Amino acid sequence: MYTILKRVCLVLCAAFMMSCSVTKTVRSKPQPISKKEVPVKKKAVKIPPVKTVKLTQEQKVKAYLDRFGPIARAEMRQYKIPASITLAQGILESGTGEGTLAKVGNNHFGIKCHRGWNGGRMYHDDDAKGECFRTYEDPAESYRDHSVFLSGRQRYAFLFKFHKRDYKAWARGLKKAGYATDPKYPKKLISIIQRYELYRYDTKKGVKAQSDKEYQKSIVRNTQDKIHSVEVGDTLYSIARQYSVSVNEIKKHNKLNDNTIFKGQELIIPKKK
Repeated sequence: MYTILKRVCLVLCAAFMMSCSVTKTVRSKPQPISKKEVPVKKKAVKIPPVKTVKLTQEQKVKAYLDRFGPIARAEMRQYKIPASITLAQGILESGTGEGTLAKVGNNHFGIKCHRGWNGGRMYHDDDAKGECFRTYEDPAESYRDHSVFLSGRQRYAFLFKFHKRDYKAWARGLKKAGYATDPKYPKKLISIIQRYELYRYDTKKGVKAQSDKEYQKSIVRNTQDKIHSVEVGDTLYSIARQYSVSVNEIKKHNKLNDNTIFKGQELIIPKKK
């Protein structure tokens, strides 16, 4: 009995001693702190400024003819209206496609709403303030409406008795029929046709496309040239007085055969001598 008790005591003591023993905490070695990466400074890329290239009047007309020349010829084949007249009117009335009516309403011929027009419309100051003008989804529609407008009205019927190559008779006839109120309207159309040789569009062969280099030879514009954009009421005489140069100098620099100018036309102003 005594022996059994002794053994029990020994077991209890051993268990007590084990529970009181200190356990070692194993700590992992501290990892070295990595240095923060130093950001690499990126060099700023300099973007060269966009240079806006100003087209000469000749280049603007070329672009206009490249786009609308084929349309005018197609209209001529169907409606018998000289392509030269159609293009000259388009250039004159739309300011080479840069006038408000052309840009906003795709109206290249200044055709007003008139009675019975159910299409788009916009209001613009012309002979009177806030007049109603037709608008189109596409400029080609303006060209078609121009053909229909002339061929479908009795007051223009006599025009179709003229030969399609007789652009002078057509120009004078349009004024006589009341297409425009400007007394110089026929002279302006004829001047544009002759200056840009639009009569070539009236032939069967049409116009052979010129390269940009060939076309730019006609008038060379320097970056330092002073440019005057023609406004309503301008004459070569008034422009010459404004810049203290002669009319002949302006005509020489712009290769003008006569004194006819039109709204939107850009003239190179020669330097004072």
